[in-house]
Amino acid sequence: MNYTLHQLRIFVKVCENQSITKASEELFLTQPAISIQLKKLQDEFDIPLTEVIGRQLYITEFGERIRDLAQQILDTVDRIEVATDQYKGILTGDITIASASTGKYVIPYFLTGFLHQHPGVNISIDVTNKAKVVESLQRNTVDFAMVSVLPQNLNLECLPLIKNELRLVAARDYAGLSRRLQPQQLSDHTLIFRENGSATRAAMESYLSQHQVTVKRSMQLVSNEAVKQAVRAGLGLSIMPLIGIRSELTLGNLQALPIKGLPIVTQWNLARSSGKRLSPASQALIDYISLNKAAISARHFPDAELA
Repeated sequence: MNYTLHQLRIFVKVCENQSITKASEELFLTQPAISIQLKKLQDEFDIPLTEVIGRQLYITEFGERIRDLAQQILDTVDRIEVATDQYKGILTGDITIASASTGKYVIPYFLTGFLHQHPGVNISIDVTNKAKVVESLQRNTVDFAMVSVLPQNLNLECLPLIKNELRLVAARDYAGLSRRLQPQQLSDHTLIFRENGSATRAAMESYLSQHQVTVKRSMQLVSNEAVKQAVRAGLGLSIMPLIGIRSELTLGNLQALPIKGLPIVTQWNLARSSGKRLSPASQALIDYISLNKAAISARHFPDAELA
């Protein structure tokens, strides 16, 4: 047998995604490079590892067994590398975090000092919507998830960071607002939503439903930045996390409107699957944030500290 660790890593990633295209994107390799290494690995076995039906790639039963063994080998190699670095007094390793869209305004501040202390640690952050963050937790493809609303169907351990406050937001010079805006009056305005799967959208829909607001005109956008720019341009109103519009509120480009039932207050959590074995780097990150989160919150988020 002459297969390499590189080939095993590629095969495991292809198995995770059941797609050469997605594996190539995650490994930053070309599709032909992935295919060549897969063929070389397959040449070491007389039994097929994969099969293609139509245009879909499937892993055979034998391939799944080899994937499991390959993952064990790769985990052992990673532990050898970590043990070597620890013997040298160096903390190394990779940490993956899936973050809900608004979390990108929060999580970097909790990582800066840690990375200065441990330059040998690499952190990868995938910013997406809540639904995809939850999927990453379910598939165990990330070490941590940054979420404000915890999924009820998963057993998680959570480290609370700061509170997350959602308010009704409008442009500074938005026309047609009454002095005492009532929830039912929102029907008279275009309402701007995030896409399906977003926790912000779910919170907004829940608020409108609870207050029996009929949505007559709406717009849907796929990021907080897009929603923010649409609101700022005067296209309509939206319920947004304040953490992502602090500068606009300070500069007066946006205004937070008082209205019954708002703000909605949740909290940002760094979550992980219960029972998940943490790498030394991941455990060090948890220890660092637990020790320093109060100081980080006070410095960067003085209005959003947890009670």
